[in-house]
Parts: sequence; C-alpha cells; structure tokens
Amino acid sequence: MIRVSGPDVEYVAKVICGGVPLPRTATLRVLQNQEGQRLDEALVIHFPGSASFTGEPVLELQVHGSMAVVSVVLECLSRFDRLRPAEQGEFTRRALTNERLDLTQVEALADLIDSETESQRRQAMRALSGDLGRKAARWRQALIRAAALLEATIDFADEDVPEDVSADVLALVDQVSHDLSTQIAGVGVAERIRDGFEVAIVGPPNIGKSTLLNALAGRDAAITSEYAGTTRDVIEVRMDLHGLPVTLLDTAGLRATEDAVECIGIARARDRASAADIRVFLTSDGVAPGDLFRDDDIVLRGKGDLLDEVGQSISGLTGKGVDALVQQIGASLEERAAGAGIAIRARHEDAMRRGASSLQNVRLMVSEAEPNVDLVAEELHTAIRALDSLVGRVDIESVLDEIFASFCLGK
Repeated sequence: MIRVSGPDVEYVAKVICGGVPLPRTATLRVLQNQEGQRLDEALVIHFPGSASFTGEPVLELQVHGSMAVVSVVLECLSRFDRLRPAEQGEFTRRALTNERLDLTQVEALADLIDSETESQRRQAMRALSGDLGRKAARWRQALIRAAALLEATIDFADEDVPEDVSADVLALVDQVSHDLSTQIAGVGVAERIRDGFEVAIVGPPNIGKSTLLNALAGRDAAITSEYAGTTRDVIEVRMDLHGLPVTLLDTAGLRATEDAVECIGIARARDRASAADIRVFLTSDGVAPGDLFRDDDIVLRGKGDLLDEVGQSISGLTGKGVDALVQQIGASLEERAAGAGIAIRARHEDAMRRGASSLQNVRLMVSEAEPNVDLVAEELHTAIRALDSLVGRVDIESVLDEIFASFCLGK
C-alpha cells in the first residue's frame, strides 16, 4: 500500500487514477504515469481530510506487491513537483499536529506495533482508544473550573459571583488528586506489561537452575554441567507466559568463593534477582536466603527427580513440577497485571506526579486562614501545565470562557 497525504491529493488522483474516487470507497482503477503509460491495476481509496488518519486529504494505492510495480509507482509519484517521500513516522506526526491523535495515542500506536503478547496488545489498544486522553481532558476541565472560580473573585469582585469558593475549589482539586493517585499507582505494572516482567531463578551452584531455564525455554539457552559454577553471568530468555511478556533470568550459583570472575557473577546475580518481579529459589533444603526473599516468591527443592518424597520440588531434567511452576508464576503475574493503570510510561507518571504535587500545594494554601488567592491560582495553572504535557495545551482563553459561561459576566 502506498499512501499520499496532503493538499495535492485530488490532483494526483486525477493524473494517475483518471479521476478522484468516491470518498472512503475502494475502487479498482488503472494507474498510469504522467505520459499515460499503464503502470498497474490497483484498489484506490480516497479519504477527505475530515475522515483520514492524518487529518489531511489522503489517497491510498493498494498495488500489486512486486518490487517492479512498487518502484515504478513511486517513481511516478516522485515526479510531481510538490510530492516527496514521507519521513519516518511523519504520517503519525501529522495526525498529532492536526489533532487526530493526542500524544498518548501516538505512543500507544508505537506500543501496538511493537507488541509481542496479548496483554501488550490489549494495553496498547486501550491507550490507543484515547482513555488516558479523555481522563486528562476531564482533569483539565475540573482544574480550569477551579481556576475560573478563583480568578473570578480576583477579576470580577464587583460582579455577582460567590465570595468564598474554597469549598468548591477543594472538591474539584480533591477529585483530580484522587484520580491522579490511582493512575500513578498503576504505572509501574503497566510499564512492566509493556517492557516485560522479570523472573529470576536463584539458588546455590549445581542445583538445576540452568536445566530448569532450558526446560522453561524449550531449548538449550544455558550451558549445563555437573561442575559447580558453570554459569558465570546472567542468562536471559524472553517468553510469552499466559499472554504476558516475561524474561527468565538464570543466575550464577550463590556461594562463598575466592574465584574473582565467579564473585562478579554472584554479585550480578544478587543485583538482578533483587530487582526481579519474582524469584524462584531452588534449594536443597527448601529454605531461601532471607536477604533476597520477598512475598510471592517461590521456593522449591531442586533436582526433584532425585528425591523420593512428594513435595515442593522440581526437575528441569524430567519436567517434574515444571507445569505447576508455570501456572504459579502466571497466576501471580496476572494478579499484578490486573492493577495496571491506563498511564503506561515514565513520562506519564512524571507529568501526573508534578500535577499532583501542585494540587497538594493548592490544598494546603486554600486551607489557610487567609489564603493568597493569586498564589493559589498560579499553583493551579502549574498543575494544569504539568498535565498539559500528557496530551495538549490549555490557554487563558479557556479559563475566560469558563468564567463567562458560568457567571454570565460577558457583555
């Protein structure tokens, strides 16, 4: 598919398609160059600016896929004076400029293209639908309302406006603050869904960690040996687990050693294990190291194929307990994923935290015996500007519009 966007779309359609097709209707047309030479038969769709992805008139040419056809059509298009090849991401950038998408939707589109698992696809689709943008719009509207109430008491003191608006302002601020806190709390999990959870396999040397990693990965991702200390570095395997992106980490065996290289590997193992979302401890006695253990971690006895008793053991060699481990990890991560918010990037979290901080200042100042209304209003605008970085801008005209609409002060 070759896409043309911009003001010259109708002219291009007349030259190479013999006319402008009906809007949003796939039409079979013969494509020809400027000299009238036949290039291909293609499905052609014309989108007016009001109905296109970019917000500009768009012509889509669904040509046959051979390199020769694509090349000759592109060569024909390059001969139009005001056409040029699009830059990387330019169609989406034009959609943003023309307000067909907000910034969070642009990011979601990139996430959708890069998605590897079902959970990533669902999360990206939810963001692409504009959920965060709509929430941000409601937050902005509430804060503009609060600013309008305050600024009305400053600029229109002689008019028929409420003298004490503190209760109304605090109600608006508290609602937005609560919503921001909820979304901020879910950013970490949402980021994990986008970037992937980490599960570290931890334990002493020669307990079956690498064999278990290979069993979970379905391939020989790590070297296994009867000699202790074979794994010196962290080995990573990416996989789809219950629709969630998960990176399995095989770490160096934890033990006291004088081998300098092995010591480095053990230090890295501890660091990565500590930062992982879940740790799977393989032990000989069923007891995990206290300094690394966290709630929801999993403790199993390694090399379960050599143990007679039925219990919490596992063997990557025979597959004993592997399915149960996968189910346990999947259930734990699914429970965490349920707490994901619709804000999914560190940029979103930073903007919301700055906004929440300013709103906390607003609450403190409004609660004073004699609040400085000018400073409170400015702090509200600081919060609005912080949230603006999510999706757009709010200017002074929006505040004035709210004042005039609410209090009928316009003349």
